[in-house]
Amino acid sequence: MADLIAIGYPDEATAEAAADEARRLAQDLIIQPDAIAVIVRDADGSYHVRTSHHPVGAGATWGMFWGMLFGLLFFIPVFGMAVGAGLGALMGKLTKTSIDRQFQDQVRDMLKPGTSALFLMVEKVTPDKAVEAMSKYGGTVLKTSLSKEGEQELQDALHGQSSS
Repeated sequence: MADLIAIGYPDEATAEAAADEARRLAQDLIIQPDAIAVIVRDADGSYHVRTSHHPVGAGATWGMFWGMLFGLLFFIPVFGMAVGAGLGALMGKLTKTSIDRQFQDQVRDMLKPGTSALFLMVEKVTPDKAVEAMSKYGGTVLKTSLSKEGEQELQDALHGQSSS
């Protein structure tokens, strides 16, 4: 089971610093993130997204995942993805199988103009060390879990395969 963790910060810069810390923790094997994304909402309400993910094989898939997630959460096209029938179907799959409505609403409420958030898709974590290292950044932590089945359905949808 993978966890999607969103940590909201009251300014535009802290999420990027926390993402650097998460990457360091990954090198030390304290956390094993599949993907890391930072979204900044500047004072005028515009969104800016930066991502990193495993470079082997899954890079394009995670880029699509973050694009879909942020499109779903904030109603914004990310990475220049055009809205078409396939994208609509994929967003429907993401909404239906993976991420609960309460989590979506909490993330939307958390990311106001002038704030930022760190998003981590994490398979394994050493909780005490990770919490200790990340706590210096503060923030509001939200978490939802994806079942193995939900993860597989999402991966299948991202790869254009039917999982039914």
